[in-house]
Amino acid sequence: MSEPVLSVRGLSVDYALAEPVHAVREVDLELRRGEIVGLAGESGCGKSTLAYAVNRLLRPPAEVVAGTVTFHDRTVGDIDLLRLRGEELRRFRWRRMAMVFQGAMNALNPVLTVRAQFEDLLRAHRPELGTVARRQRAGELLELVAVDPRRLRSYPHELSGGMRQRVMIAMALALNPDVVVLDEPTTALDVVVQREILREITALREQFGFAVLFITHDLSLLLEISDRIAVMYAGRVVEEGSAGRLFDHPMHPYSVGLLNSFPSLTGPRRELHGIPGRPPDLAGEQDRCAFEPRCPYARPVCGEVRPPLVAHPAAPGGTDGRAACHAHEPRVYGEATPTALLDGEFGPVAAAEVVP
Repeated sequence: MSEPVLSVRGLSVDYALAEPVHAVREVDLELRRGEIVGLAGESGCGKSTLAYAVNRLLRPPAEVVAGTVTFHDRTVGDIDLLRLRGEELRRFRWRRMAMVFQGAMNALNPVLTVRAQFEDLLRAHRPELGTVARRQRAGELLELVAVDPRRLRSYPHELSGGMRQRVMIAMALALNPDVVVLDEPTTALDVVVQREILREITALREQFGFAVLFITHDLSLLLEISDRIAVMYAGRVVEEGSAGRLFDHPMHPYSVGLLNSFPSLTGPRRELHGIPGRPPDLAGEQDRCAFEPRCPYARPVCGEVRPPLVAHPAAPGGTDGRAACHAHEPRVYGEATPTALLDGEFGPVAAAEVVP
């Protein structure tokens, strides 16, 4: 098992409005060198807020109210990212951790050529490079992501969506960072281009050895490329473990619901069941399981006590990862773990059982 490169402990982020919104709550997450960790969940669960917090890109009214984010540098030791300020923070970005944003067209400057934007990045972080060296490096970076270097003369609007996203990935790799955070990089791209981007990311990771935090709502996509997956719901991580275990033996009902929401391309035909109801209001305090109103396996304890995120050795594959679910603790749950949950079935829920 490789050593950790990034550790998130007890991280909480609020949006300081008239009634504070608790977008991220007590998240623990670890990223090891060279691995791909997927972060999954539906829109509004806190994925992007977590990514922006880790990269110190939050803007008011968002603020980190608790927790730590630690970068483990092999040379200088541990770096507390939440304490970095000014020039220290500027030097850290791109060199140690880079981010690829969801909307490449919005992230790229529409009035500058691709070359000009590469040169701005290299001039700021590699001032020792001359003009010729910067241009050569820009061409090398585009070739890494399978884009013709002649595209350096192009403006962002002259590139396809897939090319723009590849340019963003090339920029993220410009200074050989240890960690690359990808915030839904394949959103709005067709499935063919999505797969091309994923292949490029996987190949580049194997070539350069950087770690990846890959954020998306598409769990099926994460299962293809991730070493480990963390599933978020209502601002918290509710399940975490290897991609293989989560696919074969999901432990949290929300993970089961996500897996049951897309059809198999090779297995037998089966009835799909969507997750009923809607996510909770993040402005309120949650002293119970946030998924309880939507869960077909909910019992009285689920509406009274919030389950901790822990390993459940008795569950199939339970020693691989953690889940926040009372159903795997029969003494707390009040009965044996439902067989359907152990078999990875979400099942229909009667409308009368769904609490808004």
